Amino acid sequence: MAKQVKTMFYCKNCGAESPKWVGKCPACGEWNTYIEEPVAPKSAKGSLLGDVADRKAVKPVKISEIKAEDMPRIKLPSGELNRVLGGGLVPGSIVLIGGEPGIGKSTLVLQNVLRIRSRKVLYVSGEESPQQLRMRADRIAGGKMDCECYLLCETSLENIFAAINADKPGLIIVDSIQTIASDALESAAGSVSQVRECAATFLRYAKATNTPVILIGHINKEGSIAGPKVLEHIVDAVLQFEGDRHYLYRILRGIKNRFGNTSEMGIYEMKEDGLREVSNPSEMLVSQGDESLSGTAVGVTMDGARPFLIETQALVSTAAYGTAQRSVTGFDQRRMNMLLAVLEKRVGFKLAQKDVFLNIAGGLKVSDPALDLAVICAILSSNVDMPINKGVCMTGEVGLSGEIRQVTRIDQRISEAQKLGFESIIIPKNNIKGIKTSGLKIKLIEVAKVEEAFQYLFG
Repeated sequence: MAKQVKTMFYCKNCGAESPKWVGKCPACGEWNTYIEEPVAPKSAKGSLLGDVADRKAVKPVKISEIKAEDMPRIKLPSGELNRVLGGGLVPGSIVLIGGEPGIGKSTLVLQNVLRIRSRKVLYVSGEESPQQLRMRADRIAGGKMDCECYLLCETSLENIFAAINADKPGLIIVDSIQTIASDALESAAGSVSQVRECAATFLRYAKATNTPVILIGHINKEGSIAGPKVLEHIVDAVLQFEGDRHYLYRILRGIKNRFGNTSEMGIYEMKEDGLREVSNPSEMLVSQGDESLSGTAVGVTMDGARPFLIETQALVSTAAYGTAQRSVTGFDQRRMNMLLAVLEKRVGFKLAQKDVFLNIAGGLKVSDPALDLAVICAILSSNVDMPINKGVCMTGEVGLSGEIRQVTRIDQRISEAQKLGFESIIIPKNNIKGIKTSGLKIKLIEVAKVEEAFQYLFG
């Protein structure tokens, strides 16, 4: 009789193990996340790192005796990527980049790799052939291939580390981690055990040899990175590459970063020859036309630690079918409904029988509450059909009682508005404290209530 293969149940969310199937994971509390996978015998599991991962006698060190030294950074060609990483790539770190299919993850990494001259790079691809990668490299680099980049199209973890131990690269790219499988495990590539084991093996190699590793990961239908949640705990940094494929803009955000701030973000524009860095996104997100139109307001928002101006567009019309519609793009619909209730209750504008459509220009999704003032001003401008002066921008959070609440980083918001040539900016009255107004060329309009902002804009 054939030998029966032993199996275990693994949680797709956290990687917890169970000898039998359970509906609710006792570790993370998620429902219906356990899947059955075969378990390899212990004799089949072994180290892939050769002498590198051999066990050594270690001794604990007192924390006060450890020398505090600044970790040297490897500067990548992309300034936006360096910004999100916290100043560059740290030697021995392992970085995970995730995003939707076709958003540009491989393009972003390959574009940086082709411009690195100081170290040997090994690009491991489990999804594409060498010819496909060469075609993309020609499109990105324009035929200039004077870099030390080597391609390896392989999905076997053992074969990959055989090449790594032979060539000793200074940087390793894995595209993607869900396609790599170890022969020591009987489960298929992309399973919980395979992703966890392969990622842990790359982590051990990175820490043992001080070699940085960049992993590219798939995402599932919920928008999170595919595989066990432990994958995000293993790596040092998790970067999310997002954006609407119908628009040109791409945003790189830091979800986790052990060597930097997670509030930073990088903005790119998709071109035929790759991704172009957008150093000043405000100029692209704000309309440059001279004609003033109703229903348009410019708000100053923050994404992480980066300020930029964005155009808010609103359209208010009489409900044609009796039931008023509420349509929102790029903004929280529940928050817009709250702002409409504030307009009706506190200010007296009756919008219950009117359709309201709201759009954030550029296809971006904004969650900063400081955009509230721009949203209600754009809605009111469309309702009364009166345009807002194009030289005015605004920032402020709107409370339920109609008050304008103070926002964070007001100095950076004012500086960004002044840099783009705006004549005046509407700010919360409580934010004026501590601002040095002597060197400002932009006029500050202080408001405490929604009515004061409307009175200044529409008289």
